[in-house]
Amino acid sequence: MFLLILLLFIVLPILELAVLIRVGEVLGTWPTVGLVILTAVVGISLVRSQGINTLMQVQKKLSSGEAPGQEIVEGMMLGVAGLLLVVPGFITDFVGILLLTRLIRIPVAGFLYKRMQLKVVANGRGGMGRGQHNPFGDDSQGQTFDGDYEKKPDPSDKRPESHQVGSGDQASSNNEPKKPSE
Repeated sequence: MFLLILLLFIVLPILELAVLIRVGEVLGTWPTVGLVILTAVVGISLVRSQGINTLMQVQKKLSSGEAPGQEIVEGMMLGVAGLLLVVPGFITDFVGILLLTRLIRIPVAGFLYKRMQLKVVANGRGGMGRGQHNPFGDDSQGQTFDGDYEKKPDPSDKRPESHQVGSGDQASSNNEPKKPSE
């Protein structure tokens, strides 16, 4: 993990600067800046159109009752591609464009989706991680309590008769206390 963070935050910016300087020497400063801006604009428009297509595929799978797992992973990859295309530099633009290519994105998304499924199954207990208690009974070993519930009137309950629900006569519906019968 440390090597990945080192690569992302130290080595990648150094490589990006080196490539930008080299392209700037060949093309000039303003054409290089224009090329970086152009790749960002074109990349974002491609991410948008492909994101809409992926969203439509998700809706289609949901309406047919299927789980759109791979399509969701593809959507996340499109988000990463958009981020990489906005970051100035040609290396990140190249990786972002690779993620936009359906020939690359679909197999990679399928691999990542299968790997995520394997991790959920490997953790076991229906996705419950280690050290977590499953409230639905794996730990109960078949000890289920079954019973009936019945509410009985409490003889010590001395509420006034006007607060009782239910006789249905006109006095109780007018919210007036009942008058004792003579």
